[in-house]
Amino acid sequence: MAGGIEQLSSLDAQFLAIESDRNYGHTGGLAILDPSTAPGGKLTLEDLKEGIGKRLHLVPPFTMRLEEVPFGLDWPYWVRDEHFDLGFHCREIALPPPGDSRQLVEQAGRIYSRRLDRARPLWEIYLIHGLEDGRVALLSKTHHAAVDGLSGSEIMSALYDLTPEPREVDPPTEAELDRSPPDGRDLLAHGLKSLPRYPVNLATRLGRLLPHVDVVPSVAGMPGSEWMSRSLSKARITLSRDSDGHVIERPSIKAPKGPYGGTVSPHRIFGIGSLSLDQVKEVKNAFGVKVNDVVVSLVAGAVRKDLMDRGELPYEPLVVMVPISVRTEEERGTFGNKVSAMVVPMPTHLSDPVDRLTFSHDTMIIAKENHEALPVEAMRDISTLVPPALHTRAARMATAFSGRFTRPPWNVIVSNVPGPPMDLYCCGARMEAMHPLSIISDGMGLNVTVLSYRDSIDIGITADREQTPNVQDIVELMEEELEDLLAAIPRD
Repeated sequence: MAGGIEQLSSLDAQFLAIESDRNYGHTGGLAILDPSTAPGGKLTLEDLKEGIGKRLHLVPPFTMRLEEVPFGLDWPYWVRDEHFDLGFHCREIALPPPGDSRQLVEQAGRIYSRRLDRARPLWEIYLIHGLEDGRVALLSKTHHAAVDGLSGSEIMSALYDLTPEPREVDPPTEAELDRSPPDGRDLLAHGLKSLPRYPVNLATRLGRLLPHVDVVPSVAGMPGSEWMSRSLSKARITLSRDSDGHVIERPSIKAPKGPYGGTVSPHRIFGIGSLSLDQVKEVKNAFGVKVNDVVVSLVAGAVRKDLMDRGELPYEPLVVMVPISVRTEEERGTFGNKVSAMVVPMPTHLSDPVDRLTFSHDTMIIAKENHEALPVEAMRDISTLVPPALHTRAARMATAFSGRFTRPPWNVIVSNVPGPPMDLYCCGARMEAMHPLSIISDGMGLNVTVLSYRDSIDIGITADREQTPNVQDIVELMEEELEDLLAAIPRD
């Protein structure tokens, strides 16, 4: 973001386009902190503002606002907010006694169910007092247009420390302090210059990228997108003389219509909890699978039991979307979205927990092989074929259609974010847990994100309050599923 300006990618803009009064584009986290390790044994809002203020230049999105290009001729820009007010973004509230976890997630849901102000940098942090045992919480909201899972972890590393004593941070440079916004006429001129590139993109990339059109979020699940991808893949396999293995025929995966698939309300609800990382690894090692396979299997078992209790379990397996990073080593430390997704069947149709784990492992292997066969350009650049204004309308239409007039592209999102294996501290207060909070939308009303921290896997489930009011049950069912897998390990 040199010079105080950075253009959004088409994928970044995607998360802006789908946003409405019911579908929100922000992600976040609910951190539980122990202030007894902080100076004076407490964490105040002034402490938080002082700590964040010294490090704002390490997180460029925190001081940048959106600037639209007139008439939607090009993707928006991040520009320095010349009226940046840290006090607007850092706030505090308190829970009434007893300050239990139920009250915490209720309050978090209310705060999370409000859109971020697009006239300002797209983030907020709430310091929440009054938790049991003298603890406090930090609830963060950051728009997905600015960060993905990996860059979100980098924001965490910029704001947190490895010791109670905050580390020294170099002051910002003059360029980092520059908040002069660009002239709107300059952005319009830039947008007009970019118009000729779309026909060129279309002509040069059409044959290579259209076979992968169904990986584009703005058209995923739209009628005909999967048929087009499969047909064009077959044609290229037949006609192409290339032997690079980049063209694949993806299996047809149909998400059943119904589970967690209604039109979402404006109200969010969360389920939080933690699993033992050692126990998850014990299952992983005993059955020769990956940690991600175990996580998907735990969610599958919990969702199966939840839907059975509700009388809504379909005969066919649900479909899960697993986000993955395509950020290169050179792009580490940058922000914005560098993500793709694997879409696989979820073993909700199997009754045995070991069978579910085996199924998850096998399907994830196939999905990973297929995903690696996709050209990186297809995963990251395909949506640049479409002019910004048209792309925005297509994204909104796809969201509106999902689960109402078409099958959703997937039913559940499961994301596994790697976190630090050691203690982190915020202004001297030790972080006990970090529960990720994420995005749901029409037709896709359940998101399970886990983050490994120290010796735990911290769970954050985001759901629609009206569709899934007992979302905490799913956390408890994940714990039961882990116990069932541990009990199934062969013992000598």
